[in-house]
Amino acid sequence: MKILLIEDEAGIANFISLGLTDEGYSVNVISNGTEGLEHALANANQYQLILLDWMLPGKNGIEICSELRANQIQTPILFLTAKDTVEDAVLGLEAGANDYIRKPFAFEELLARVKANTRQAENKSVYSVRNLEMNLDKHTLTKDGEGIALTQKEFALFEYFLKNKGNVCKRTAIIEEVWDIHFDYDDSVIDVYINALRKKLDTPGVPSVIQTIRGIGYKVED
Repeated sequence: MKILLIEDEAGIANFISLGLTDEGYSVNVISNGTEGLEHALANANQYQLILLDWMLPGKNGIEICSELRANQIQTPILFLTAKDTVEDAVLGLEAGANDYIRKPFAFEELLARVKANTRQAENKSVYSVRNLEMNLDKHTLTKDGEGIALTQKEFALFEYFLKNKGNVCKRTAIIEEVWDIHFDYDDSVIDVYINALRKKLDTPGVPSVIQTIRGIGYKVED
Protein backbone atom coordinates (compact mmCIF):
# COMPACT_ATOMS: atom_id res chain seq x y z
CA MET A 1 0.00 0.00 0.00
CA LYS A 2 1.40 3.37 -1.06
CA ILE A 3 1.19 6.55 1.02
CA LEU A 4 2.01 10.13 0.03
CA LEU A 5 3.38 12.19 2.94
CA ILE A 6 3.44 15.97 2.50
CA GLU A 7 5.37 17.27 5.51
CA ASP A 8 8.06 19.97 5.71
CA GLU A 9 9.54 19.11 9.13
CA ALA A 10 12.35 16.70 8.27
CA GLY A 11 12.41 15.03 11.68
CA ILE A 12 8.69 14.28 11.65
CA ALA A 13 8.76 13.16 8.02
CA ASN A 14 11.64 10.79 8.74
CA PHE A 15 9.93 9.44 11.88
CA ILE A 16 6.72 8.72 9.99
CA SER A 17 8.37 7.37 6.85
CA LEU A 18 10.65 4.94 8.70
CA GLY A 19 7.87 3.73 10.95
CA LEU A 20 5.39 3.11 8.15
CA THR A 21 8.05 1.50 5.96
CA ASP A 22 8.80 -0.94 8.79
CA GLU A 23 5.08 -1.76 8.81
CA GLY A 24 5.18 -2.67 5.13
CA TYR A 25 3.92 0.58 3.57
CA SER A 26 5.62 2.40 0.70
CA VAL A 27 6.00 6.09 1.57
CA ASN A 28 6.83 8.98 -0.77
CA VAL A 29 7.76 12.22 1.03
CA ILE A 30 7.39 15.75 -0.36
CA SER A 31 8.30 18.77 1.79
CA ASN A 32 6.72 21.65 -0.17
CA GLY A 33 3.00 22.29 -0.37
CA THR A 34 2.94 23.49 -3.97
CA GLU A 35 5.05 20.57 -5.17
CA GLY A 36 2.98 18.19 -3.09
CA LEU A 37 -0.24 19.37 -4.68
CA GLU A 38 1.17 19.12 -8.20
CA HIS A 39 2.41 15.59 -7.53
CA ALA A 40 -0.87 14.51 -5.94
CA LEU A 41 -2.92 15.87 -8.85
CA ALA A 42 -0.77 13.98 -11.34
CA ASN A 43 -0.29 10.75 -9.39
CA ALA A 44 -3.20 10.35 -6.98
CA ASN A 45 -4.11 6.98 -8.51
CA GLN A 46 -0.83 5.57 -7.16
CA TYR A 47 -1.69 6.21 -3.50
CA GLN A 48 -4.17 4.72 -1.06
CA LEU A 49 -3.70 7.51 1.51
CA ILE A 50 -2.34 11.06 1.72
CA LEU A 51 -0.82 12.24 5.02
CA LEU A 52 -1.01 16.01 4.86
CA ASP A 53 0.61 18.57 7.15
CA TRP A 54 -1.47 21.68 7.83
CA MET A 55 1.30 24.30 7.77
CA LEU A 56 3.53 24.02 4.70
CA PRO A 57 5.71 26.27 2.53
CA GLY A 58 3.92 27.13 -0.67
CA LYS A 59 0.31 26.00 -0.46
CA ASN A 60 -0.98 25.02 2.97
CA GLY A 61 -2.80 21.80 3.80
CA ILE A 62 -6.28 23.31 3.60
CA GLU A 63 -5.60 24.66 0.11
CA ILE A 64 -4.14 21.34 -1.02
CA CYS A 65 -7.05 19.35 0.35
CA SER A 66 -9.64 21.68 -1.17
CA GLU A 67 -7.99 21.61 -4.61
CA LEU A 68 -7.69 17.81 -4.62
CA ARG A 69 -11.38 17.42 -3.83
CA ALA A 70 -12.29 20.08 -6.40
CA ASN A 71 -10.47 17.94 -8.97
CA GLN A 72 -12.53 14.87 -7.97
CA ILE A 73 -9.60 13.09 -6.31
CA GLN A 74 -11.11 10.94 -3.57
CA THR A 75 -7.94 9.44 -2.07
CA PRO A 76 -8.37 9.46 1.74
CA ILE A 77 -6.61 12.41 3.40
CA LEU A 78 -5.36 12.38 6.99
CA PHE A 79 -4.35 15.79 8.37
CA LEU A 80 -1.28 16.13 10.61
CA THR A 81 -1.76 19.30 12.61
CA ALA A 82 -0.49 21.18 15.65
CA LYS A 83 -3.76 23.12 15.75
CA ASP A 84 -5.97 21.96 18.60
CA THR A 85 -9.31 23.75 18.47
CA VAL A 86 -12.62 22.24 17.41
CA GLU A 87 -12.95 25.00 14.82
CA ASP A 88 -9.67 23.98 13.21
CA ALA A 89 -10.73 20.34 13.11
CA VAL A 90 -14.03 21.27 11.50
CA LEU A 91 -12.23 23.46 8.94
CA GLY A 92 -10.03 20.54 7.92
CA LEU A 93 -12.93 18.13 7.61
CA GLU A 94 -15.00 20.65 5.65
CA ALA A 95 -12.09 21.04 3.22
CA GLY A 96 -12.48 17.35 2.44
CA ALA A 97 -10.18 15.56 4.89
CA ASN A 98 -11.25 12.13 6.14
CA ASP A 99 -9.50 12.37 9.51
CA TYR A 100 -6.91 14.33 11.48
CA ILE A 101 -4.35 13.68 14.20
CA ARG A 102 -2.86 16.30 16.50
CA LYS A 103 0.88 16.77 16.92
CA PRO A 104 2.70 15.50 18.87
CA PHE A 105 1.39 11.97 18.48
CA ALA A 106 2.58 8.47 19.27
CA PHE A 107 3.41 6.35 16.25
CA GLU A 108 0.95 3.69 17.43
CA GLU A 109 -1.90 6.20 17.19
CA LEU A 110 -0.83 7.29 13.71
CA LEU A 111 -0.61 3.67 12.57
CA ALA A 112 -4.11 2.99 13.88
CA ARG A 113 -5.44 6.01 11.96
CA VAL A 114 -3.62 4.92 8.80
CA LYS A 115 -5.12 1.43 9.03
CA ALA A 116 -8.59 2.80 9.69
CA ASN A 117 -8.45 5.13 6.69
CA THR A 118 -7.11 2.50 4.29
CA ARG A 119 -9.29 -0.39 5.49
CA GLN A 120 -12.04 0.30 2.97
CA ALA A 121 -9.57 0.20 0.08
CA GLU A 122 -8.07 -3.04 1.42
CA ASN A 123 -11.40 -4.80 1.93
CA LYS A 124 -13.30 -3.73 -1.16
CA SER A 125 -13.76 -6.64 -3.53
CA VAL A 126 -16.47 -5.55 -6.00
CA TYR A 127 -15.89 -2.75 -8.54
CA SER A 128 -18.16 -1.53 -11.29
CA VAL A 129 -18.27 0.88 -14.21
CA ARG A 130 -21.20 1.30 -16.61
CA ASN A 131 -22.61 -2.20 -17.24
CA LEU A 132 -19.48 -3.99 -16.07
CA GLU A 133 -18.88 -5.51 -12.64
CA MET A 134 -15.68 -7.11 -11.35
CA ASN A 135 -15.63 -9.36 -8.29
CA LEU A 136 -12.11 -9.86 -6.98
CA ASP A 137 -13.06 -12.58 -4.51
CA LYS A 138 -14.66 -14.66 -7.26
CA HIS A 139 -12.18 -13.45 -9.90
CA THR A 140 -15.04 -12.73 -12.31
CA LEU A 141 -16.05 -9.95 -14.68
CA THR A 142 -19.59 -9.61 -15.97
CA LYS A 143 -21.20 -7.40 -18.61
CA ASP A 144 -24.95 -6.96 -18.17
CA GLY A 145 -24.79 -9.96 -15.87
CA GLU A 146 -23.06 -12.20 -18.42
CA GLY A 147 -19.58 -13.51 -17.70
CA ILE A 148 -16.61 -12.33 -19.79
CA ALA A 149 -13.46 -14.43 -20.04
CA LEU A 150 -10.26 -12.47 -19.51
CA THR A 151 -6.66 -13.59 -19.46
CA GLN A 152 -4.80 -13.14 -16.18
CA LYS A 153 -3.03 -10.01 -17.40
CA GLU A 154 -6.21 -8.53 -18.93
CA PHE A 155 -7.95 -9.04 -15.60
CA ALA A 156 -5.08 -7.41 -13.68
CA LEU A 157 -5.01 -4.43 -16.06
CA PHE A 158 -8.75 -3.79 -15.88
CA GLU A 159 -8.66 -4.29 -12.11
CA TYR A 160 -6.06 -1.51 -11.93
CA PHE A 161 -8.28 0.77 -14.00
CA LEU A 162 -11.35 0.07 -11.84
CA LYS A 163 -9.47 0.67 -8.60
CA ASN A 164 -8.47 4.05 -10.02
CA LYS A 165 -11.80 4.87 -11.69
CA GLY A 166 -12.07 8.55 -12.55
CA ASN A 167 -8.32 9.14 -12.36
CA VAL A 168 -5.88 9.20 -15.26
CA CYS A 169 -3.63 6.12 -15.15
CA LYS A 170 -0.24 7.03 -16.58
CA ARG A 171 1.49 4.56 -18.84
CA THR A 172 4.56 4.50 -16.59
CA ALA A 173 2.40 3.69 -13.56
CA ILE A 174 0.58 0.94 -15.46
CA ILE A 175 3.86 -0.75 -16.39
CA GLU A 176 5.07 -0.53 -12.80
CA GLU A 177 1.86 -1.65 -11.11
CA VAL A 178 0.50 -4.25 -13.54
CA TRP A 179 3.70 -5.60 -15.09
CA ASP A 180 5.91 -4.91 -12.03
CA ILE A 181 8.60 -3.41 -14.27
CA HIS A 182 10.58 -0.55 -12.74
CA PHE A 183 13.06 0.33 -15.48
CA ASP A 184 12.96 1.73 -19.02
CA TYR A 185 10.78 -0.62 -21.04
CA ASP A 186 8.92 -0.67 -24.33
CA ASP A 187 5.41 0.03 -23.05
CA SER A 188 3.72 -0.72 -26.40
CA VAL A 189 2.57 -3.96 -24.78
CA ILE A 190 -0.05 -1.84 -23.00
CA ASP A 191 -1.67 -0.94 -26.33
CA VAL A 192 -1.99 -4.61 -27.25
CA TYR A 193 -3.87 -5.34 -24.04
CA ILE A 194 -6.02 -2.21 -24.26
CA ASN A 195 -7.17 -3.24 -27.74
CA ALA A 196 -7.95 -6.74 -26.50
CA LEU A 197 -9.95 -5.41 -23.55
CA ARG A 198 -11.93 -3.00 -25.71
CA LYS A 199 -12.97 -5.82 -28.05
CA LYS A 200 -14.31 -7.76 -25.08
CA LEU A 201 -15.80 -4.95 -23.00
CA ASP A 202 -17.07 -2.21 -25.29
CA THR A 203 -20.60 -1.88 -26.62
CA PRO A 204 -21.02 -1.05 -30.34
CA GLY A 205 -22.05 2.56 -30.89
CA VAL A 206 -20.99 3.62 -27.38
CA PRO A 207 -17.67 5.35 -26.54
CA SER A 208 -15.08 2.95 -25.18
CA VAL A 209 -15.14 2.34 -21.44
CA ILE A 210 -11.35 2.78 -21.54
CA GLN A 211 -10.64 6.36 -22.60
CA THR A 212 -7.30 7.30 -24.13
CA ILE A 213 -5.72 10.41 -22.61
CA ARG A 214 -3.36 11.28 -25.44
CA GLY A 215 0.30 11.40 -24.47
CA ILE A 216 -0.41 10.43 -20.86
CA GLY A 217 -2.35 7.20 -20.40
CA TYR A 218 -5.91 5.98 -19.90
CA LYS A 219 -8.97 6.61 -17.77
CA VAL A 220 -12.08 4.59 -16.92
CA GLU A 221 -15.23 6.33 -15.72
CA ASP A 222 -19.01 6.03 -15.93
